[in-house]
Amino acid sequence: MKNRLMVHGALMAYTVLALFPIALILINSIKTREAIFDDPLALPTMESLTFVGFQKVLASTNFLLYFGNSLIVTLLALFFILLFGAMAAWALSEYRFMGNRLLALFLAFGIMIPIRLGTVSILELMVRLELVNTLTALVLVYTAQGLPLAVMILSEFMRQVPSELKDAARCDGVGEISIFFKVILPLIRPAMATVAVFTMIPAWNDLWFPLILAPSDRTRTVTLGVQQFIGQYVTDWNSVLAALSLAVIPMLILYALFSRQLIRGLTAGAVK
Repeated sequence: MKNRLMVHGALMAYTVLALFPIALILINSIKTREAIFDDPLALPTMESLTFVGFQKVLASTNFLLYFGNSLIVTLLALFFILLFGAMAAWALSEYRFMGNRLLALFLAFGIMIPIRLGTVSILELMVRLELVNTLTALVLVYTAQGLPLAVMILSEFMRQVPSELKDAARCDGVGEISIFFKVILPLIRPAMATVAVFTMIPAWNDLWFPLILAPSDRTRTVTLGVQQFIGQYVTDWNSVLAALSLAVIPMLILYALFSRQLIRGLTAGAVK
């Protein structure tokens, strides 16, 4: 009993530590500038309560466009990562062919080497393809960034699927594509939720590649749009915190939706 209390106490402390920055942003986003600097940890009062930051962000900027761009890029990249990652993991885990191990090693290098090291080459490639200042460039980069991790995680889970299920489906005349979509994918949903959370957050929060590949006002993402409120001498903190609050809400919603599958995927991976 004592050990359980200690474990729950440690988990509660970590939860508070993890949620504290988010709560601090949400609290200060509805406070006046003076109240933010006077006592950033205090809750807003009737005198300090204000929504001027949200009004400025929504009325005087293209924030909804930036928000939509981030949503489109993140969801498309997530879709391609899960689809192509699962297909590649199925090929590596189910079939034996020449170069199987070399391909797995190549994907492992994709996890160890940061994609930002290839920024210059990526920019040159996007210029040749005339994809600069397009959302397509960001989707391609984030898909390439997330695929190695997706393949490694999903392939480990696919190896745990009983071969009897696949052999029974083949004996019934089910094709390989149908086995993949109707048998394998439903069994690895926890693993796919884990991959989704680990890949969508870096794509949503990224500032580097939007700044390099899509800096125009038409293709800006949320993280790049927030930068317009940060000046060299004066920073509009009400607008910055309001924009960050609006940006963090989708991630909290998606995490809540995937949380059960995420926990199942992490615990199953730990047991395996």
